[in-house]
Amino acid sequence: MGRILVTGGAGFIGSAVVRDLLAAGATVINLDALTYAANPLSLAGVADHPRYAFERADIRDGAAVAAVLARYQPEAVLHLAAESHVDRSIDGPDAFIQTNVVGTGRLLEAVRRYWLGLDAGRRAGFRFVQVSTDEVFGSLGAEGRFDEDSPYRPNSPYAASKAAADHLARAWRETYGLPVIVTNCSNNYGPRQFPEKLIPLMILKGLAGEPMPVYGRGDNVRDWLHVEDHARALRLVLERGEAGASYAIGGSCERGNLAVVETLCALLDEAHPEGAPHARLIVFVTDRPGHDMRYAIDSARIRRDLGWRPFESFESGLAVTVAWYLDNRDWWRPILDGSYRGERLGLGTP
Repeated sequence: MGRILVTGGAGFIGSAVVRDLLAAGATVINLDALTYAANPLSLAGVADHPRYAFERADIRDGAAVAAVLARYQPEAVLHLAAESHVDRSIDGPDAFIQTNVVGTGRLLEAVRRYWLGLDAGRRAGFRFVQVSTDEVFGSLGAEGRFDEDSPYRPNSPYAASKAAADHLARAWRETYGLPVIVTNCSNNYGPRQFPEKLIPLMILKGLAGEPMPVYGRGDNVRDWLHVEDHARALRLVLERGEAGASYAIGGSCERGNLAVVETLCALLDEAHPEGAPHARLIVFVTDRPGHDMRYAIDSARIRRDLGWRPFESFESGLAVTVAWYLDNRDWWRPILDGSYRGERLGLGTP
């Protein structure tokens, strides 16, 4: 593989992508603004890698992005930089508009200008991958799954900002010819996820013996995708994906939120028996405003066209995730002492 610019490479999914690309032989340039959810410790194992470079910059700064592109001359851009937590988008939507919409627009324009300056061969081989979410499609009922032809019906400020970014990327493809690919993934989980998200938050609450809050009745369903399976899928999209196409990426692991938390409790009972039974800590709290009921992804296209499949089952991936948080307290303790203390977000109150 060649030189790949990854935006947001110090985040949860981004750091997994960086590690996967380096293992596959790529040269990786990580452009990250290091906002609250980024963690340089997630890349401690590759920070000194000879094929890795880090550039601290904000995608909203078009001049800074252009300078990075000129300096490193990448052959592709994987765009993962984003504000990503639905609850935070309810409390403060402007940050999501600024990064996910304005930032993506400025990134696309910087990349377009760079791409136009390439020779014909490099221009033809170049790819811009817009990494998005299934949340842009809205909420499913009891049946059906999202695929590449699903209409966009975002319901949260986060989902709307990602939908806008997807539309911008497609517009740059149709208007300017930029070779864009869009991916839409289901809920990611795994090691190194910022603890505002459901799975790491429940693990850390359980370890601390604190109430484990479940929204509503816990019957909202998500399709869970291990982050390393997602990283492999994105590498295949870079290597084999068709410019102008989109790919839906899901783990085919639908679980209700309460069932996820109960499974985590069982794993914690085994790994941390002094806190057992952890299920006694489950409490039901006021639901998130506009909480989508169900997401599920039909990944038939990427399986058929690119030969991808997930390696982790939900059971194996969740067990590995719990073990990682137990074994890596030095990664998450500074977060709980600083930028996030496990507080409730997203009530939408003034």
